[in-house]
Amino acid sequence: MRVLLCDDNTLLLDVLCEVVDAEPDMRVVGTATDPGTAIELVLRHGPDVVVLDVRFPGGGHRVAREIARRAPDSRVVAFSAYGDQGSVDGMKRAGVFAYVLKGVTNREFLDALRRAGHRSDAPR
Repeated sequence: MRVLLCDDNTLLLDVLCEVVDAEPDMRVVGTATDPGTAIELVLRHGPDVVVLDVRFPGGGHRVAREIARRAPDSRVVAFSAYGDQGSVDGMKRAGVFAYVLKGVTNREFLDALRRAGHRSDAPR
């Protein structure tokens, strides 16, 4: 499973890269800290899953919509420190497949990516 990681926190990106790349069935194809790079990498690599910070520069919901429009085969997993209903609803309306709170265990995070990467699963 090809994974693109998008967050403006470079330290978090480094940790997420280690977590994802340690899995035999996953590979990080790129990281992005801004919307332009995120879209460019989505178009270049066609990742199965895009992990996207909800408070990503330019607005996570806007970037999620753009990814859905330009790369409909890539599923977006929203990743956020904010679990309020407004944030969750906004990202779901933007077409994200799943919404995961920062602070979950690595296993829970990876399980969400696997669910997103399996095309037979229904959105959560």
